[in-house]
Amino acid sequence: MVRLRPIQAPDAERLWESLHDPEGMRLTGTTASFTRQQIDDWAATVADRDGRFDWAITPAAMRDGELVSDDLIGEIVLNDIDPVSRSANLRLQMLPDYRGRGYGREAIEHVLRFAFDDGPDGLRLHRVGLDVLSINPRAKALYASLGFVEEGRLRDAYRDGDDWADAIVMGILEDEYRAMVRGS
Repeated sequence: MVRLRPIQAPDAERLWESLHDPEGMRLTGTTASFTRQQIDDWAATVADRDGRFDWAITPAAMRDGELVSDDLIGEIVLNDIDPVSRSANLRLQMLPDYRGRGYGREAIEHVLRFAFDDGPDGLRLHRVGLDVLSINPRAKALYASLGFVEEGRLRDAYRDGDDWADAIVMGILEDEYRAMVRGS
């Protein structure tokens, strides 16, 4: 269903669009403000930054041997990569029309395969972690279904309007990932 490719300069328009999605901003705890120029610069240069991988999630649909669209429908990031502890952080953001349709799940599966792969193209990580907000039970259920385990909770770590939301810390270890893959 999806294809991952590095974020590119033309993705700036869709990334800018995602920053104007109130539900997406709320569910990810994003409170920072960005200018359009900052987003343009980010999209044009992020693929060259060390210690991270930022991918555009695009539809993999083909017609007559050609991709139907290469447009960004979401982004998935593996950052804070630590080669000594062999760990990294995962972050996912889908545009509104593409949430709840399986695209994010498949993108995460691709990234976990890359993260835990022992081959020459993989990162050989031991752990991939993430934070999910307590106000986002659908995302927490998705991560749990992919093998992520709740490891802790940072109480009232994010603002949610006039209220607060906890950050639920989740992670998956390489042996848990491999057992899950063998079982499926």
